[in-house]
Amino acid sequence: MLNEEEIMEIFRRTGALLSGHFQLTSGLHSSTYFQCAKVLQYPKYARKLCGELAEKFRDRDMDVVIAPAIGGIVVACEVGGLLGLRTIFAEREGGKMTLRRGFEIKRGEKVLVVEDVITTGGSVQEVIELVESKGGVVIGVGCLVDRSGGRVHFGVPYVSLLRMDVVNWEPDRCQLCAEGAKLTKPGSRR
Repeated sequence: MLNEEEIMEIFRRTGALLSGHFQLTSGLHSSTYFQCAKVLQYPKYARKLCGELAEKFRDRDMDVVIAPAIGGIVVACEVGGLLGLRTIFAEREGGKMTLRRGFEIKRGEKVLVVEDVITTGGSVQEVIELVESKGGVVIGVGCLVDRSGGRVHFGVPYVSLLRMDVVNWEPDRCQLCAEGAKLTKPGSRR
């Protein structure tokens, strides 16, 4: 089992933990950004981190692993593969999470939702609602990094490998904007 400092070291070593002035997928601004794609590009780290996450849910009865595109896709594939489960992803179409590419969730299927980084939990909540609208049963949520400091709740068991209380600002209250710092939008949704 990796402890939080070992996980942070993996993020630092791979350049996945960034400092600056960032606009997050949620629209919030922050001085800290986790670019999980930079760590997940290395199969040994993807397998190690996702293996830790998979172990947290190994004893649960599940049928499917799902993630919001695009950040959670690698996490879902690794976790699903390690647990021997069918793996799918949801993506936005017309601003709404949906299943495409022939993916489906059957009524009564037990579903694990995974993500790379959670700040507000908005994308994960949308996926939960999508799963439930199809008749699936969400049995848990797992992520690599919880930036909310544990303030996000989904009404199901929730596990993160790394929990950090990272300062975020509404754009109109951002201290870095007030200081004139250049804003970067590194996320997958622009």
